[in-house]
Amino acid sequence: MAILDVLRPPTLAKDDGIYQFDYPELFVLLLSVALIALYFEFSPTSMALLVVVSLPTLLIVIYNYRRQTSFWTSNLTVILLSVVIGSVQLCTVISLSLALLIGARIIVSQADNQLKLAMVSIVTIVIFYYVSVILNGAGMDCARSWLPPVILLVSIITILFQFRYIYQQYVKFETDVNQSSKRLTTMVSVINKLTRFVPPQIWQPIVKTDSPVSVSNKRVKLSIMFSDIAGFTELSDSLSADNLADILNTYMHCMTLIASKHGAVLDKFIGDGMVCFFGEPDSRGTRQDALDCVAMAVDMRREMRSLRQRWRLMGFDGLDIRIGITTGYCHVGNFGSSSRLSYTLIGKEANLASRLELSANKGEILISQNTYDYICHDYECQFAGDYDLKGFDDKVSAWQVLDPDVNNGRLSKWVDHTLPGFNLHLNFKDIKDDDYKDIRRRLRLALERIQEEEKNPKS
Repeated sequence: MAILDVLRPPTLAKDDGIYQFDYPELFVLLLSVALIALYFEFSPTSMALLVVVSLPTLLIVIYNYRRQTSFWTSNLTVILLSVVIGSVQLCTVISLSLALLIGARIIVSQADNQLKLAMVSIVTIVIFYYVSVILNGAGMDCARSWLPPVILLVSIITILFQFRYIYQQYVKFETDVNQSSKRLTTMVSVINKLTRFVPPQIWQPIVKTDSPVSVSNKRVKLSIMFSDIAGFTELSDSLSADNLADILNTYMHCMTLIASKHGAVLDKFIGDGMVCFFGEPDSRGTRQDALDCVAMAVDMRREMRSLRQRWRLMGFDGLDIRIGITTGYCHVGNFGSSSRLSYTLIGKEANLASRLELSANKGEILISQNTYDYICHDYECQFAGDYDLKGFDDKVSAWQVLDPDVNNGRLSKWVDHTLPGFNLHLNFKDIKDDDYKDIRRRLRLALERIQEEEKNPKS
């Protein structure tokens, strides 16, 4: 939409109870035909012009006062102004005055109507010019009288009035835009902050489609992962609150990035643990959801090895991740009340994933039989045993997920070995090509020191 279409006076602009009329040129038109009739001493031709122009003009004024502007109203206004121009046989000053009003009307009209209005005006002027010549002859004299200056003055005043009103509307519009822009910026900033508390899979569809939100849930098949930091509770007794918060925030940040990379729904943080699931609202199929869940867990275990090495150098030792995964039916959706909702899942399978996580040892990923059936062809697994789990009458078979590179004939991407006084941690996925030379140099230095210590053992 053109800016003039936005800024032009509306048909009915109500500001503090005052209504703005959109066609002030009609009042100039009424005054013009009345003065022309007076100037020509109410001759038959001038009276005919007065009647022909005044009646439709008055109807437009009455009809349009409280209605929206339209192309047909603007078109009729331009025609009536053109009729007068042609009837006075293109009298220079009068024609210029009324042509200015026609131009102003064309400018404030919609872009696709401007050419139409201009063509209508030209055709109407030509037709009524020849009609006037036929009726009055070519000797119509209005140039040397008081009539043209009066009409010109009124036309200029009307145009200035329109310009003033449009300018006021522009200033008001600019102020409103600036205020709206500030409110929008504030709103976007607040929404960006709030979205950190809600999984992107949940808030993005709401924002895109403005879909209603209510208490609702459904039963679907999910792959669910529970994880926590083994040894964190014991470590928390000996650490300050600042160090504890730093460790936990670093862990959560890294694990959240991995969950996001794999497309998991991060349901919640529970202390040093987290709950993620696949299968809703965007599922890639039950088997692929299970594979994605296990792939995420494997990446989390690898990332934890890097974090553990970093913490070990800081003096915080003994931390590792343990994970439980299962696949099965749960109820997932919006739980709560109309004033407060939480998108989460409930069901026996969620409890099973939690129990498997508690049963896992440090660095272990325990999966249920259902999950194993889906991923066994893609991941090397080892039977971990049958477990008596709280809340389950029968024993639950569990499998341990091994690193993908352990038994498939490829070199492992990880080397992690620890002895008293010895720490070796290599993550080949993160090592850059330029680093291998420096690594070899440092390993040679370390090997030379080891050989020296072997020759001169401590007494």
